[in-house]
Amino acid sequence: MIMALLMDISSLVSMVNMAILVVLLVVYARIYIKTRATFTIGLAVFVSMLMLHNGIAVYGYFAMAPLYSGELLPYFAGIHIAELAGLIALLKVTVWPEGLKTTKAAS
Repeated sequence: MIMALLMDISSLVSMVNMAILVVLLVVYARIYIKTRATFTIGLAVFVSMLMLHNGIAVYGYFAMAPLYSGELLPYFAGIHIAELAGLIALLKVTVWPEGLKTTKAAS
């Protein structure tokens, strides 16, 4: 029971990670098209590799669930949750870099 729950949590979080990564990839592609900045190519490759990682993880969870040891599942869930936190932070600074700062207009 707990194994299935942890496997479901890991799969769900990995799918959320992939959705965030798609958004980041689109943002980086738009930035590259506008600026031709090579740094954004590096970011796009990084995002693509993380998408590959999450895609393999989700496939593995569904296709090879009986092969996973129950003792490893809490660690897998923790890894994906930590990755989700990092991706949320990366998405936030990418699409909203100034945060809640407001500036007053000069008089």
